[in-house]
Amino acid sequence: MQNSNFPPNRLALNQQEAAEALGISVVTLWRLVKRGLIRPSIALRTPLYPISELERFLRETTYIPKK
Repeated sequence: MQNSNFPPNRLALNQQEAAEALGISVVTLWRLVKRGLIRPSIALRTPLYPISELERFLRETTYIPKK
């Protein structure tokens, strides 16, 4: 799934970029991480949000109404 909100040729986004790409606030992103719905990479001091992780979150939390 290629979302036009994600910058091309990037593997991960910082917290501000990830929140903007998802269309949410940084506080909401932090809450999603705290609930375990999004898992940032913490290999560095600053958390990085892999684009594949953001795409997984969108895929797994998409509402599909029952017929």
